[in-house]
Amino acid sequence: MLTMADRICVIGAGRMGEGITLSYLLAGRDVTLIDIKPRSSAEQSEHDARVAANLRRELATLSRLGLLDAAQTDAAMRRVRLCRRDNAMTDLRAARIVFEAVPERLDAKRDAFQWLGQTCAPDGVIASTTSTFLVTELAELVPHPERFLNAHWLNPAALIPLVEVSRGPTTSDAALEQLLDTLRQAGKVPVQCAPSAGYIVPRIQALAMNEAARMVEEGVASAEDIDTAVRLGFGLRFSVLGLLEFIDWGGGDILYYASRYLAAEIGPRFASPDVIARNMEEGRNGLRDGQGFYDYAGMDVDAYKMERLGQLCERLDVMGLLPRAGGAPAAPEPRR
Repeated sequence: MLTMADRICVIGAGRMGEGITLSYLLAGRDVTLIDIKPRSSAEQSEHDARVAANLRRELATLSRLGLLDAAQTDAAMRRVRLCRRDNAMTDLRAARIVFEAVPERLDAKRDAFQWLGQTCAPDGVIASTTSTFLVTELAELVPHPERFLNAHWLNPAALIPLVEVSRGPTTSDAALEQLLDTLRQAGKVPVQCAPSAGYIVPRIQALAMNEAARMVEEGVASAEDIDTAVRLGFGLRFSVLGLLEFIDWGGGDILYYASRYLAAEIGPRFASPDVIARNMEEGRNGLRDGQGFYDYAGMDVDAYKMERLGQLCERLDVMGLLPRAGGAPAAPEPRR
């Protein structure tokens, strides 16, 4: 039986706060969604009605996608409690996990953490969903910083499984494990990264998105053709193989020489990092050497490759693009 301590608290009822709430509602957890912005009674009533309508609309969308039925939608709405700063104390004192999702302004974060420090249980884990501030910056604002860390969700939070977790130098192992366990209970896949600007995904995607925009600017290709190339080439392959795994498949030396060419033709932003050259010098070019970013010693490489190719075929089949003997599938029209 769930207790108050099993209830998830989310501070901030914006897009991210609503997305995290939906994730835990889908997982069958009770959630308290707390709005801490000062409002008049009339404004608060209007705000709460709007948030409730947003949640119900998003649950209806998930229902149309086949993730839950009407009865489950109603049950989910009964598990969420919308409240204000002045009536959230009982929930916060009992909660083991509190997600902070207030606007990305340092003054808003400072206010939220000062209040949480006075209200939460001393050992209640506080996780900021910030995409802007490093955990080392925010931990200074939190009483008992050993229970603090960042948990960066990707939108749409209810659907994307990945959550990037960044602990600080004072974060306790117990707080980390408690957060990781809670995320896994919601069907999420947490990864850990050091305190570094951009986490993992935003740092990679910023480079890719800027390069795509630059190609439009330079007249290399149309926006439609670039996006089609990303969906059917770049994105498909990297939904099966990670970027570093892909380097190992092709060979680090191939990336090294391709990067030299691109750097000379387009600009130094394409130069490869030193680790690529070091791996070459040490005979760690990837699959063909038995080691690269990953160690393939003792692995049945043929079985591993068949597994990955099978995963790629599954994705192509779902998209109606799997080639079959006797005829190729029709190419999809680019989205406009």
